[in-house]
Amino acid sequence: MAPRHAEAPITVACIQMEPHFGDTARNVATSITMIEQAASQGANLLVLPELCNTGYVFTSRAEAFSLAESIPEGYSTQAWMACAARLNIYLVAGITERDGQSLYNSAVIIGPEGLIGRYRKVHLWADEALYFAPGNLGFPVFSTPLGILGCHICYDCWFPESFRMAALQGAEIVCVPTNWVPIPGQDPQREAMANILVMAAAHSNSIFIAAADRVGTEREQPFIGQSLIVSYTGWPVAGPASEHQSEILLATVNLADAPRHRNWNDFNQLLHDRRPEMYQLPTPPLSPFVR
Repeated sequence: MAPRHAEAPITVACIQMEPHFGDTARNVATSITMIEQAASQGANLLVLPELCNTGYVFTSRAEAFSLAESIPEGYSTQAWMACAARLNIYLVAGITERDGQSLYNSAVIIGPEGLIGRYRKVHLWADEALYFAPGNLGFPVFSTPLGILGCHICYDCWFPESFRMAALQGAEIVCVPTNWVPIPGQDPQREAMANILVMAAAHSNSIFIAAADRVGTEREQPFIGQSLIVSYTGWPVAGPASEHQSEILLATVNLADAPRHRNWNDFNQLLHDRRPEMYQLPTPPLSPFVR
């Protein structure tokens, strides 16, 4: 793929699908069918859900280990790499990763040329901590002909530092494979809390965000769908998607708009206005952290 022109638009797709637990071959085949559909509509950057190759609700570490794959040698990464090369696309997909004896809730970043990199979920949710090690790669960004990509996974979105780290490293879009679940206290008449957080992060960092969720109920755990693609303004340009159905969201955007519009007026620029010297806790802290 030729180098990106600064003004060249791209088409981003979020693939909202329903993985079936433990059926890796079926899940990868489903993902590839939906990838092909999105690519036929012009998508050249596609995001799939968290752990979409295996499903999410493990009952033991042994079960998670039996379904995990190495990167890039494993079945799922190899299949997605072949698909990306054939369709000339870029792809971010959630995967259960095995690295030696360690397991990670990971995402692969793939282009026509093969594996570009991986991201390991930093903030583990609930009993994920029984199966996975916390991510140890930080918040890397990846330079591609389409633009500069960051990646987070699900619960990472609850931490403003995650998006700020990506923005400070030049990310123009953060791709989020996710498995959002119902949040206690959610007002059914309002946007999902996850969507509100993603919209706020896009606005407060002037970045695009593409969050691909799953749907369905797995081992009695429901998932909420509502994937979306958010502009650097903080407003969705596609979605939220259905709460229950598999769906492809598409949006054509110019990623160069994200850094360009961080200057809000003659005086204010989001990242330049930071005051890191003021972001220090007093010693001792005024109040203890509560767990």
